Amino acid sequence: MNKIFALLLLTLLFSCTDNTVMERYDAVQKPGEITIKGYSRPDVLQLRFNGEPVTIGGKTSYTDKIETRLQFVLDQGETNKLAVYNNETGSEIAGYNISYDNVEDYKNIFFFNLPGIFLQADAVKPQVNLGKIGFEFIFPNLGEYSGSSFKNVKGILKRENGVVLAEFDNIGKESFTSVKIYNNFSITAPVYLELYKPGTTEPYAGSQPIKVKIKQRMGANMIVLQEKSENGVWVVKGDIDIAEYL
Repeated sequence: MNKIFALLLLTLLFSCTDNTVMERYDAVQKPGEITIKGYSRPDVLQLRFNGEPVTIGGKTSYTDKIETRLQFVLDQGETNKLAVYNNETGSEIAGYNISYDNVEDYKNIFFFNLPGIFLQADAVKPQVNLGKIGFEFIFPNLGEYSGSSFKNVKGILKRENGVVLAEFDNIGKESFTSVKIYNNFSITAPVYLELYKPGTTEPYAGSQPIKVKIKQRMGANMIVLQEKSENGVWVVKGDIDIAEYL
């Protein structure tokens, strides 16, 4: 009887030990999921997860609308690499290092790959009624050439004669502003966006007024502002309208 009792006790102890090991193993893993919504034109792109091409609609390279959802298992202490490549040149455009600890930061990945820019932001075309003009702005490389440390700037949109059309208190790097709508006065007439330090009427960098000429069109305009260098002088351009691609 004592031998049988001892055998049962050992069996129970080993069972508990095995369960403890299994629970510890499970605790260092968790599921991960990333929703990707992108757009590319004219370049053909390829997504790679840990070096392996991602198949979307049976294809491993894609252009125009790019949408998929990745599901995988994350091991604690390991990093998973999601990257966006130019399929023709093989060059990496953007990379995301995803780990057990930061996966929540990458639940949604948005991008627009257009000539001259790779924009990492969500973009939803706003509803603008017939006969109206609406503007939204984003400034992803704010400070790249000006040296400004501001994370956002103030913008005042004006007609050529100085009449104010709309004001934007916070034009930032990561997301588009709320849409501001006004009545159409002349679709062919340019408008100008003046940029200031937040809450002031002082230029956000330097001492000279910062005035960006922008072509308006009927309906929604979603303008990407960019600092650029021209002949050794930094300037701000607003030539890219994301609404044209939505």
